[in-house]
Amino acid sequence: MNGKDLGRLLEAVRKERPMVHHITNYVTVNDCANITMFIGAAPVMAHSKDEVAEMVCMAGALVLNIGTLDAGQVEAMLIAGKRANELKIPIVLDPVGAGATPLRTSSAKKLIRTLKISVLKGNAGEVATLAGEEATVRGVDSMGVKRDTTEIAADFAAALGTTVAITGAVDVVSDGKRVVSVINGHPLMGAFSGSGCMAASLCGAFAAVSSDHVKSTVAALVAFGIAGENAARKSKGPYSFRAALFDAVAALTPAELAKKARIEVVKE
Repeated sequence: MNGKDLGRLLEAVRKERPMVHHITNYVTVNDCANITMFIGAAPVMAHSKDEVAEMVCMAGALVLNIGTLDAGQVEAMLIAGKRANELKIPIVLDPVGAGATPLRTSSAKKLIRTLKISVLKGNAGEVATLAGEEATVRGVDSMGVKRDTTEIAADFAAALGTTVAITGAVDVVSDGKRVVSVINGHPLMGAFSGSGCMAASLCGAFAAVSSDHVKSTVAALVAFGIAGENAARKSKGPYSFRAALFDAVAALTPAELAKKARIEVVKE
């Protein structure tokens, strides 16, 4: 895996313009829609249980985000997810706040247990909690884990038979065999609400154009990280950075992604 491989995936997103169906949280729904558009895909935000099975049939990927959780949302996620599995449409799950309350943890575990998840993307505390590791989560923020995140990602991915991404200062992506670290990014990406949700949307856009979900997830996180680096040079603080980040994602080219990608293949 190298920068050119990742650049080709961005080129594929822009060429194919896959539809990404979101069932997501109301805090960041507009940000997720916009970031999906700016990377080159087509967002749809449909959450009613009466239409999600029909809507997902048209999608290249399904993104599930439990940030503003209720029972009806979980029901809609299960309906859409089961149909996506039948059609072999990749599912990205963002278990926002898993570990903070029993409802969030149990709901995320139910989705993982019931559906075939293609990419599980969360922060260290969320993923560690779901993996049965010791972790501290406050609200939707990870406050620390006991074990190395590389080991947690690889072991949990192997147990689930899926791709696991742990996001942070350095992102870790693994399918239980391969382990890749993504070094691109900037501290301001964690200074406003919604960046994690936006990263999940990008993971969905890239998963729609590649069956190799380690590579597609790495490409998504590298693209987002490079955009963050570019945006930081043009901003004065968190809010101007947020606006610059959207512009930077839209302006990112496959050639720039290939050139600026900073990844470390920990295990092939």
